[in-house]
Amino acid sequence: MIRVLLADDEELIRQALAALLGLEDDLEVVAQAADGRTALDAARAYRPDVAVVDLEMPAPGGIELAAELGRALPSCAVVILTGHGRPGHLRQALTAGARGFLPKGAPGGALADVIRRVHAGSRYVDPALAADALTLPPCPLTPRELETLRLAEYGALVAVIARRTGLAAGTVRNHLSASVQKLGAADRAEAVRIAREAGWL
Repeated sequence: MIRVLLADDEELIRQALAALLGLEDDLEVVAQAADGRTALDAARAYRPDVAVVDLEMPAPGGIELAAELGRALPSCAVVILTGHGRPGHLRQALTAGARGFLPKGAPGGALADVIRRVHAGSRYVDPALAADALTLPPCPLTPRELETLRLAEYGALVAVIARRTGLAAGTVRNHLSASVQKLGAADRAEAVRIAREAGWL
């Protein structure tokens, strides 16, 4: 029996997945969680073989949760489900240790098959996302430029970003300006959108 943890902040989706997996003779949903922190606690308590986690849910999100589970419970394989995956997200997920990456719109039996595959030690990546990821150019932004752009995404003022990053205000402006220029954006908001759509944020 493969023991499964489900983590998704949308209860309807989580319950539907649990019901779907409950039809499989070799799968057992041992725990459910609505956010990353609860999922991590449940993984420690129930020690599942596979964790199926939503890409975007209350912190930590799916990618961060995959990395934390890798440290806390290395025997647990992670499958990330997403409603709007980007090639950049796929790269981040695999780097974080996820063994599967599947869109929520996949056929009904696909998730059960992916769970079996990753439990057996294989990987699974949605073919369309994999093809897109192979053609995606690498992120042109430095880690500092990404950090300042991520903070600017939520409307933080330059002074606030400077305090949070320990940088001078002028340096923050330079990083934000470089991000706008490198991404060919008209302004910070467009730079954030471009980086977000590419999966770099």
